[in-house]
Amino acid sequence: MRAVDIIHKKRNGGSLTNEELSFLIQGYSRGEIPDYQMSAWAMAVYFQGMNPEETAFLTLAMAESGDRVDLSPIRGIKVDKHSTGGVGDKTSLIIGPLVASCGVPVAKMSGRGLGHTGGTIDKMESMPGFRTELAREDFIAQVNDIGVAIIGQSGDLAPADKKLYALRDVTATVESIPLIASSVMSKKIAAGADAIVLDVKTGSGAFMKTLDDSERLAKAMVEIGTQVGRRTAALISDMDQPLGFAIGNALEVREAIQTLHGRGPDDLTELCIALASHMVVLGGQAANLKEAEAALREKLRSGEALAKFKAFVAAQGGDPAVGDDPALLPQAPVLVEVPAPKSGHVHAIQAEELGLAAMLLGAGRAMKDSVIDHAVGITLRRKVGEEVREGETIALLHVREDGDAAQAVLRRVQDAYAIGDEPAQPSPLLLSIVTEQGVTRF
Repeated sequence: MRAVDIIHKKRNGGSLTNEELSFLIQGYSRGEIPDYQMSAWAMAVYFQGMNPEETAFLTLAMAESGDRVDLSPIRGIKVDKHSTGGVGDKTSLIIGPLVASCGVPVAKMSGRGLGHTGGTIDKMESMPGFRTELAREDFIAQVNDIGVAIIGQSGDLAPADKKLYALRDVTATVESIPLIASSVMSKKIAAGADAIVLDVKTGSGAFMKTLDDSERLAKAMVEIGTQVGRRTAALISDMDQPLGFAIGNALEVREAIQTLHGRGPDDLTELCIALASHMVVLGGQAANLKEAEAALREKLRSGEALAKFKAFVAAQGGDPAVGDDPALLPQAPVLVEVPAPKSGHVHAIQAEELGLAAMLLGAGRAMKDSVIDHAVGITLRRKVGEEVREGETIALLHVREDGDAAQAVLRRVQDAYAIGDEPAQPSPLLLSIVTEQGVTRF
């Protein structure tokens, strides 16, 4: 078997076999197939696409290129949740303990943030003492004991994906749905989940800017899950403005805690309930979504989800008192008010621009080795559809000092707000759901 023959076949629109894709991925991982041949293959896939069976074969080949996590010692059906990335997305901090309080084990590996999107691990590390690294035995024991553990990605999960993504990034082949889908799902499958719920973002703050493209990506990932024996569902959610009001690590933890107290923003609460309902159904703890939703709302009302959060924090070395007193979290010493540049109604908020603005304050990473400041960030005072008056505060910057850098970010936040004369309505938060049965728009 030769790489050139596989490239030729895909270039001409042929379907690749499991053996061909395994040969290609394993050979590339071992350094036997050079970058220039993998670049040619990726470009052929970019133009010719892949069918669902091919994409599943590719996903498994990448998953098998490194470590596979064995979660079989954990009792019950393990359901993982993955977001394609957004601004203000702190759902894992809420969903983990919420779903665990309903009896579904959550054994989750999460990543750090890069660019305009925040990482769950960075957010959790803003809680003093919280450990994001656990030995495998301790990780499994914690899930069996209290039902939830969230740690940083350990071992060498899907190394072929890391190598291939770096190549795609410099060869203009990132925007290929089969390659994106296999990249996401290879890591989820290697992480050992029995079932997977996906939160696919769409809009200005998302990787996929249109609903049609987001649905195509979701459909490809659900098809992969189905092909490899993992029950998978995907919700398409709006990212045309940030989720909730907080952007930045400790600020987002504070908002997550407010949500677990039942006092969170409506959009954040709604999305968490929707995603968690699917997880509870796939985890076998509810017969249908309506039953799951009722159970989840009761766990929030009764305080059981909050109690699970405190147990989770304590088990990983943090101070559970943060669940009742978020003032224990890091706080920036200076608040800078961002005034509305004109009167009117908020028509749009460029979520990606606000994510980049928070990164410039120090809340995110411009490069992988950047050091982040857990205390800084942005809280919004106005969102789409609300009326504002010129000079009224539309956002607060949480900063170390009010200097030139803070003022530059202030102007960037102002520019991210589109304010018009006519009243406006925000886009619906939940746009569609994709399952093995197909796509349903709400």
